[in-house]
Amino acid sequence: MYARFFRWASDRVDENGIVAFITNRSFIESRTFDGFRETVASEFNDIYIVDLGGDVRADPRLSGTKHNVFGIQTGVAISFLVKRAKTQGCRVRYVRRPQLETAEEKLVFLGASKIAVLNVEELKPTPQNDWLNQGTDEFQKLLPIAERKSEGRTDVRRVQAIFGLIAPGILTGRDDWVFDYDRAALVAKVKFFIDRYNRNARKISGAKKSDLNALLDYEIKWSETIKNLMLQGRVLAFDANKLSQHQYRPFSKRVFYADIELADRLTSLHQSFFGENLDQTNRQMIFVFGTRLPFCAIATNCSSSYSIYSLDPAQCAPFERIDEEGRRIGNITDWALEQFRNQYEKTRNINRQITKDAIFRYIYGVLHDPVYREKYALNLKREFPRIPFYGDFWRWADWGEKLMALHIGYETVEPWPLERTDTPKEKSREAEIAPRALLRANKDIGNIQLDSETQLSGIPPEAWTYRLGNRSALEWILDQYKEKTPKDPTIREQFNTYRFADHKEKVIDLLKRVTRVSVETMKIVEAMRAEKR
Repeated sequence: MYARFFRWASDRVDENGIVAFITNRSFIESRTFDGFRETVASEFNDIYIVDLGGDVRADPRLSGTKHNVFGIQTGVAISFLVKRAKTQGCRVRYVRRPQLETAEEKLVFLGASKIAVLNVEELKPTPQNDWLNQGTDEFQKLLPIAERKSEGRTDVRRVQAIFGLIAPGILTGRDDWVFDYDRAALVAKVKFFIDRYNRNARKISGAKKSDLNALLDYEIKWSETIKNLMLQGRVLAFDANKLSQHQYRPFSKRVFYADIELADRLTSLHQSFFGENLDQTNRQMIFVFGTRLPFCAIATNCSSSYSIYSLDPAQCAPFERIDEEGRRIGNITDWALEQFRNQYEKTRNINRQITKDAIFRYIYGVLHDPVYREKYALNLKREFPRIPFYGDFWRWADWGEKLMALHIGYETVEPWPLERTDTPKEKSREAEIAPRALLRANKDIGNIQLDSETQLSGIPPEAWTYRLGNRSALEWILDQYKEKTPKDPTIREQFNTYRFADHKEKVIDLLKRVTRVSVETMKIVEAMRAEKR
């Protein structure tokens, strides 16, 4: 809403005038506000921003009550936007208070300061309309992994990027209803949902949309999408063929009821990657795309979630797609193949022919290069990855192939020999009480406490350094298999059947295998660091 306030004021201020607001600070650097920054810079001639920080969600060191001037979670900025008639261009002046400055100190600063004598920094916006965290210009010279405008297009013949089509991960809006570790439990939930939907559809037949909310039963989770289906008279039916495997979080798969009517952001584009019922395999690389997490990527051969990394959304780049006639065709463009062959085969006399499969593996290797991630860290927070031409193409393609084999095949790699220690609680056993689930890691001693009876030890230190977003691979497993109280009241009361004890042996096996994956991944990553580019 605060962006609308700026719009409203800008439309009404005189050709010589000032707009002044105290607002959320996210417009200063958020990627989603790049169009906003472009617009205000085109409509105003001077912009002064006093950034008071205090964004608790972006920095866990901060406390809203201690560091935020309003005692809230959202960062705060004061903005003065000035229009001067017959003046060309815009100058952006910026001052930022220290990150850990307290609210009281900020208020003292504001009370004692005059804008005319503030020690400001003049920002030079980039062509991408970045004001802060601008990254390096060299990044723009690299090969684009995808075109932003090509997302969702079906005709990719003119795309000048490596992948013809990419898509965000799947966002359902009702994960508790359409995902589960247990197939039978998922079937029970989905059938219940469909039954209640159809009951409500019969009840509201002929009703006006304005009366809908008052007529519905709220045993299931409604959304505008599902309400519109109901108003259209759509009847739902359970289809067992729509049950598919899904990469819900890193190294954590679930069964998914892949019905396009029950998932708000499951689209025909996802179906073009994995078939109508998402039941086909297809290698894809999933990279984080946002400002809150460090860049990371993982490969899988099944569909995956928009929130696979939790905080920032995920973009998925598959190796193949399915055309209108049901044929599997390559998703790496002919344009990309030509760029790589021109770079390597014609200029470096490489006898081994570069293929689209080799390019796919090369890209996956480069996306794990620690030097690449560090050098372009700011760029990777704001735009899709771009790919450099490294000296030894096949070295990076081979590394990418090994990493992909580890990350896709993590359930079948050789387990790491972790030591298991069981300390049975006899009284609990006699009372047939399951051990209390803990799933707690102690990195300092290389230990995982699974429950009140069982622990794993001997986890090598380097296993914790393989991170995807804000967690290590092992911590993702521990987080996903914890016993949690469902937020949905119907799920909580009728379908809260998950118990760690039922999955304990599977989790132990998974932790051993992902320990192996983590160690081997970091070996390759460290070898990359030493490689000449």
